[in-house]
Amino acid sequence: MLPSIEPEPLCREATAKSDCGSKERVGGWRRVWYYGVVEFEMDGLSESQQAAVIQLRELTNGGDDEVAIGVLRSVNWDVGRAADLVFGGTGVGQAPPAPNSDTERHAFTVDDSEQGFTYDHQSSSLSTATRPILTILSFPFTLLSSIFRFIFNVLRIPFPSLGRFVGLTFYSPLNRNASRRGHGSGGPDRWIRELEEETGAICIGRLKASKGVSSGRDNDRGEAGPSGPSSSTLSSRAAASGGDGIFEDGRLVLPDFVGGTYEGALKTCQREYRVGCIILVSEEHDDVAEFKRSTLTDQTFVKTLHDNNVLVWGGDVRDREAWSASEKLQATTYPFVAFVALQPRRTVGNSSSSRSTPPSLTVLSRHQGPSTPSRNATGPTSAQTLTAHLTTQVLPRVTPYLAGLRSAQLEIERARQLREEQDRAFQDSARRDTERIQRLMREEEERKREEQRLLEVKQREEKERKRAEEERIKKEEERMEWRRWTRKALRDREAITDGKPLRLAIRLPNGTRTVSQFTSRDTLTTLYATVDAQLVPSHLSPDDDPASPPSPSNPGSSLEETLESLIPSYSASTSTTSTQSYFNFLLASSYPRTELPWSPSTPLSSVPELKGGGQLVVEMVTDSGRSSRASSRANGAGNGGDDSDEYDTEED
Repeated sequence: MLPSIEPEPLCREATAKSDCGSKERVGGWRRVWYYGVVEFEMDGLSESQQAAVIQLRELTNGGDDEVAIGVLRSVNWDVGRAADLVFGGTGVGQAPPAPNSDTERHAFTVDDSEQGFTYDHQSSSLSTATRPILTILSFPFTLLSSIFRFIFNVLRIPFPSLGRFVGLTFYSPLNRNASRRGHGSGGPDRWIRELEEETGAICIGRLKASKGVSSGRDNDRGEAGPSGPSSSTLSSRAAASGGDGIFEDGRLVLPDFVGGTYEGALKTCQREYRVGCIILVSEEHDDVAEFKRSTLTDQTFVKTLHDNNVLVWGGDVRDREAWSASEKLQATTYPFVAFVALQPRRTVGNSSSSRSTPPSLTVLSRHQGPSTPSRNATGPTSAQTLTAHLTTQVLPRVTPYLAGLRSAQLEIERARQLREEQDRAFQDSARRDTERIQRLMREEEERKREEQRLLEVKQREEKERKRAEEERIKKEEERMEWRRWTRKALRDREAITDGKPLRLAIRLPNGTRTVSQFTSRDTLTTLYATVDAQLVPSHLSPDDDPASPPSPSNPGSSLEETLESLIPSYSASTSTTSTQSYFNFLLASSYPRTELPWSPSTPLSSVPELKGGGQLVVEMVTDSGRSSRASSRANGAGNGGDDSDEYDTEED
């Protein structure tokens, strides 16, 4: 076993600021700078190994020789590979040059929480055996110191530091380690990093991370802990070097330690139905260093833990978490290894009640003591003992039960997933049914609204049609009253024999031909009124014709004046721009055919087509256009009129 490394300052009084060194405080740590070359004992190494250590120390510009020895051991004392591990493959030539002065400057980091407690790592077994006696002798002094400290704390007076005198006491309370390092950061994660630096090995999880399997510590197996703060330069560079395999390349590896709390590791064992391996160490025991180098880096032991998915958690009892775990596991000496797993509860009664009782986390075995064999027995914490116990007793005992728990959990999980799928299917079906019903309801409402709209449109159109029909009938009745009044006015008009009369033969739409005589003073209004009076149906007797016009007019007005004042107003009431809308017919000469449109105050003598008499044809005018003569004849035949289309001239 290599001797512990203790720095020896050139100046004995290192706590005072003098020419031999200086100190500075960084956070919760005190950094002491010493000047000089620190020598280490390397009696256990061969000359070539010592030369390799010295060469690596020169390349790294000084450092911890114990870490350098661990790195060299992991690479079979190859200085080049060790330098690659330290510098991350940047090359030896890039190492910082050594200072020109003969005196080197080394930085040693000391935890302030450890002040007041000094422990000789090179103490012999005799010193260990005499510690209980010295503890009893120093108990009164420690008791008095505790009483004074309590009084000073109550009075809020700073208690004076006793300096190196405190280090002479041999009494150390049981929970001193926990209170000493419990407030520091890191805990188990810091211990894992220190373990890697001390042994020169790499955790399997960190080695996987260097190969790109995951980032940081491989903690994908549960909440047994997220990885702690970033590793030191040496461990991170060593992890970055990687390798083709985990166990095949001969690299020293550590178990896949999980970070986090002890309770978190136990919860992971319960949740994932895994075997847990709890490893506790104490730097106050001489067997711990050998346990770290021989047991924790043993390839067979590490491979057995890794292949059987054993959850490994560890720590130093100087940390609060590890101290709490040691109290719960009742550890008495170190190194300490315990295996835990879920086991059925021991209940008094029938087997059915025991089967229904949930399992509990049980300590399967405890192993504590040195890892090196003695004269009478093998080391209880040696790699061979732990591997044999794990493969022959622990795993055969708990594997079937844990497999049954996993199967039951898988069945429960499958049943839960099946229920969730059924619930989702039921919800989807219900949702589809609801959407279908809502869609049908919307379609029915839209159909009803459309039917209601069409019904309203139909009713409105029917109402408009009836109103238009009533207006049309009313206008026709009113128009017929005007025709009858016109017939009455023409019949009662005195005959005027002024000059030679103008005889005109008129062919009515029904085929009837009439001959009318007009004077030279008659106008187109008289001609159109005469034709209009001929359109009165025969069943309306002339004796019933009205003597006065349907609408009020000037009492002394003649027929022509009354009609000429009526026609514009009638056209305006019917929303038409043509004055022909009042008569609803058009007169035209028979041959050559020439239309004679109505115009007010136009004497017949001024119409060239009517000079000397002639024959006129009446063409009815509708909203769609003029009616054909054939249809007029058909209407005339239906009314019993003459179907002859010959016209009598004046000579007739």
